[in-house]
Amino acid sequence: MGIHVIKMPDIGEGIAEVELVAWHVKPGDTVVEDQTLADVMTDKATVEVPSPVVGTVMALGGEIGQVMAVGSELIRIEVEGAGNVREAPTAAAGAAAPAAAAARAAAPAAPSAAAAAAPASQAGARAPAVATAPPTPPRTAAPAPVAHAARQSGDKPVASPAVRRRAWDLGIELQFVPGSGTAGRITHEDLDAYAARAPGTPPSTAGARYAERNDEEAMPVIGLRRRIAQRMQEAKRRIPHFTYVEEIDVTELETLRARLNALHGAERGRLTLLPLLARAIVLAVREFPQINARFDDEAGIVTRHGAVHIGIATQTDAGLTVPVLRHAEARDLWATAAEIARLADAARTARASREELGGSTITVTSLGALGGIVTTPVINHPEVAIVGVNRIVERPMMRGGAVVPRLMMNLSSSFDHRVVDGAHAAAFVQAVRGLLECPATLFVE
Repeated sequence: MGIHVIKMPDIGEGIAEVELVAWHVKPGDTVVEDQTLADVMTDKATVEVPSPVVGTVMALGGEIGQVMAVGSELIRIEVEGAGNVREAPTAAAGAAAPAAAAARAAAPAAPSAAAAAAPASQAGARAPAVATAPPTPPRTAAPAPVAHAARQSGDKPVASPAVRRRAWDLGIELQFVPGSGTAGRITHEDLDAYAARAPGTPPSTAGARYAERNDEEAMPVIGLRRRIAQRMQEAKRRIPHFTYVEEIDVTELETLRARLNALHGAERGRLTLLPLLARAIVLAVREFPQINARFDDEAGIVTRHGAVHIGIATQTDAGLTVPVLRHAEARDLWATAAEIARLADAARTARASREELGGSTITVTSLGALGGIVTTPVINHPEVAIVGVNRIVERPMMRGGAVVPRLMMNLSSSFDHRVVDGAHAAAFVQAVRGLLECPATLFVE
C-alpha cells in the first residue's frame, strides 16, 4: 500500500489561494476516481476538486472556511501500489494515522493475516463462529434517530441558511433533526421527513412560540457569505455613496409588456420588467457614458465602456451573486429576457462560470414584490453606479385635473460621488424615467 497526496490545484487566472468551503469525504471513506472530494471557492466561483485515484481517505488537509495556498496539501489517500509519497512519514502523516486508525476501527474487523497463521487448534476452535457469522458490510446504516435526541446536546446542527430559515418558519428545532448530508448536514429533505413524522415531534404550536428561549448559535462566516461580506465592506469603505430616488409611472410600460406577452409570449417567452429596464439603461448611458464606467481608484483611472455589461443581482440559497448580462446593447427584448433567465438559473444552481460572474460595468438590483418604497443599494465595486428597482403599486394620481389610478414604481440608484456628480446622476435617472414612461421611445434610434 502507498500514500497518494492530492494538493490544492491551480485554478488559473493567477489565483494564489482559495477558500475550502466543503468536504464531501471524511477519514476512512473509500473514494473512486473522479469522485468529488471537496469544494473550494475563488473570488468568483466555487470549484469541485475530484479524486484522480481509488483508495481510502487517510487525512484531510484543512478545515472548512480555511484559506489555503495553491499547491498546499489538500488530502491524503491510501492507494494500492507505491503512491506518490515515498519519503519517510511526515508529521502530517503521523498526525493522520490516529484518525485513519480510528476510522478503520469503527468498521467490523476482518480476519487478519495473524489469525490465518494461528495454530490449527485455535483456528479450528474459531472456525464455527467464522463460518456461521454472516458477512458484515464495511459501513452499516446509522440507527434510527431517537425522537428529541438526534445528536448529543453539545453538538451543533449543521445546515445552510436556507434550511435554517425554513426550519424557523416551520417551528422545528434543528437540534432534533437527523441530518443525511455530508458530515451530518441537515437538508430540506430531512426537514420534510421530520415534519411528516408526527409521533415524537417536538411541539411547534402556539404554546411553544411564547416559551422563553436562551439558545445561541455561532455560525462561521465562510464561503460565498464571506466573499459577500468582504465585497460589501470594501465597497462601503472605498466608495462615497449617494442615493437618488425617483418615482416613475410605469402604467404604459406595463400595458406594453402585457400586450407583448399576449402576442409573443408563447413562442418567444414572457417578458418581465428587467429586459425593458435594461434597454432603457442601454439608451441612457449613451448620453451619460460616465455612468457606464469602472473606477480604478488605486491607479486614478476611470474607464468608460462602450459595451454595456449589466450585472443582475440574484439571490441564491448561498447568498447574493451577480451574473453578468454581456453586451446588452446588442440584444433585443426577448434575447435579453432569455439570457437573464439563463444566468439566474445558473447562479441559483451554482453552475455559473467565473466568466459569467465578473466584468459588469453597471448593476441592476431588484427585490421584486419585496422591494419596499426606497432602498439604498451598495455599488458593485469597481463600478460607479447601481440601479435599484422597488415594487410596483397602484396609486391614485392627478392627471389632467382628475384623480386616476396609475401604476407607480420607485428607482433607487446609488452612485460613486468621487466620479459622478449629483446633477449627472439625476439627469441619468430622469433619462431612464423618460424612456420607461413613454416606452415607444425604447425602440426609436
